[in-house]
Amino acid sequence: MRLRFSPRTDGSPTGRFPDEATRVPRATLIAVSEGRERTVSVVIPVYRGAATIAEVVDELLPLTAGAVTPRGRRFRVVEVLLVHDNGPDDSDRVLRELEAAHPEVRAIWLSRNFGQHAATIAGMSESVGEWIATMDEDGQHDPADLAGFVDVAVEGRAGVVYARPVNRPPHGALRNIASKGAKALMSTVLGSKGFREYQSYRLVRGDIGRQLAEFAASGAYLDVALGWVTDRVLTVPVTLRAEGDRPSGYSTRTLFAHFWRMVLSSGTRGLRIVSVLGVVLAVLGLALAIYLVVERLTGHVDAQGWTSLAVITLLCSGAVLVSLGIVAEYLGVTLNVAMGRPLYLVVDEPDPEDD
Repeated sequence: MRLRFSPRTDGSPTGRFPDEATRVPRATLIAVSEGRERTVSVVIPVYRGAATIAEVVDELLPLTAGAVTPRGRRFRVVEVLLVHDNGPDDSDRVLRELEAAHPEVRAIWLSRNFGQHAATIAGMSESVGEWIATMDEDGQHDPADLAGFVDVAVEGRAGVVYARPVNRPPHGALRNIASKGAKALMSTVLGSKGFREYQSYRLVRGDIGRQLAEFAASGAYLDVALGWVTDRVLTVPVTLRAEGDRPSGYSTRTLFAHFWRMVLSSGTRGLRIVSVLGVVLAVLGLALAIYLVVERLTGHVDAQGWTSLAVITLLCSGAVLVSLGIVAEYLGVTLNVAMGRPLYLVVDEPDPEDD
């Protein structure tokens, strides 16, 4: 059953409006604002957030009273889910204080550190909103940008909307270059949909997000799993803010491990490349073997036994490569099953405004 929340009736929605040059005409704004109110659950994995998470929650709290998007749609943050991922600081104490002080805040406690993506999926599975927004704990994501996410998601009938930073991410130059290169590789070579846009600041359809935990295995990358079930991937421009005063949770080793996990969970395109490469090399080997036999018969090769040895090597190598390609195809089928890739996914009826 789909949970819905009653829209506000006090006629005084609050929100962040654009400047006068881009403001929606008042008549249009009133007409759209009188429609139903979209509900948003915010999920924030917390690992080292003791010094920053309270400020992030404070910025989200005004949106729990209701807000209006730049294009006049009403939305409300109905809950803020803080997923404790067992970091080394005292985030647990801060989460308890926030939960006790604010009824909209709920802490979710994991048994150990499972990582950002697992923690995010855990929060999604506990959400109730029509849309699920995921954010970082360090304050670089501005909650005011959620209004733009809602507009893009509704108008584009999106399954997921990613932030598209218009400024340089607040990391080192080497990390930014490595991140951009890794996303380009994942998108072009391994064919992962939308990987150039993947960001931890995203808005996901609630019915899709809540079902991720049912089919995404422990090795599956969150955004890869989203790509399995929706091809409506859009972006919205945002400005990233400086991170809070805390050390980064990613070392060079963990960043490389993160990238390698993306490669391994990206699907079966890598195995398909191995399969195709094996067939191509086998065909080239057979052609070269035929050429060498012709050259030997026409007397252009004088070394005794060299042609036979080369032909046997090429044919056997070709057979091995074709066999590896077949094995790769079988592994691809098994991998799809093991990773939990669903045959189909049933979702809620599309938003009437999308028609």
